[in-house]
Amino acid sequence: MEPFLSALSGLAWTIVYIDAIRIGFRHRTYAIPLAALALNFAWETTYTVHDLMGPMSLQGYVNLVWALADLVIVYTFFAFGRAEFQRFVTRPVFALWGTLVFGASYAVQWLFLAEFGEHDATRYSAFLQNLLMSVLFIAMLMARRGLRGQSLTIAVAKWLGTLAPTILIGVLRGEPFILGIGILCSVFDLVYIGLVLRLKAHPDALSDVDAPAPAPVRLPAQRVPPP
Repeated sequence: MEPFLSALSGLAWTIVYIDAIRIGFRHRTYAIPLAALALNFAWETTYTVHDLMGPMSLQGYVNLVWALADLVIVYTFFAFGRAEFQRFVTRPVFALWGTLVFGASYAVQWLFLAEFGEHDATRYSAFLQNLLMSVLFIAMLMARRGLRGQSLTIAVAKWLGTLAPTILIGVLRGEPFILGIGILCSVFDLVYIGLVLRLKAHPDALSDVDAPAPAPVRLPAQRVPPP
């Protein structure tokens, strides 16, 4: 069971990254929310470098593939992401903001390592940033008012990619923290899948959200003739 769940998680997340690259270039935007993308990229590069310094494990090779795929998604963010911001965010400000978010994400990963050690830091940070990603996908859908830069493939693969290690670590290995965070991820992932399905069936469902109410029609006053 454990090899199957590990393989399922690795395959599902690989599908997420491949489709995020495809969608990103097709829609000319980034397909993973910025904070989640930055944390993922920092996690993968941090632990890939750590694995390269010792005997390379299978997970190390998987992390390397994920990091390379994420690098392409990072490119789509800096190449196309400026269009997702308000006009007052100039390109230099956009580049500075993105750099700041990525720098902070590395700091977060290294603080997890310093506080918990490699064994716990890898899992705690991975599941917590997965929960953040689950919430941010919903926020991105609402902000874009549609499925630009998103797909059902990403939504389902993200859910399965997190559900598999939740069962593996949280259930089979009996770790309640991982189980609890994993369950929360599934709740938000299923909500997101439902929203994606809703918008695929009704593409204009969010087009009138927050639209100004029509002004009331004022009829001219009627003069009442004297008796």
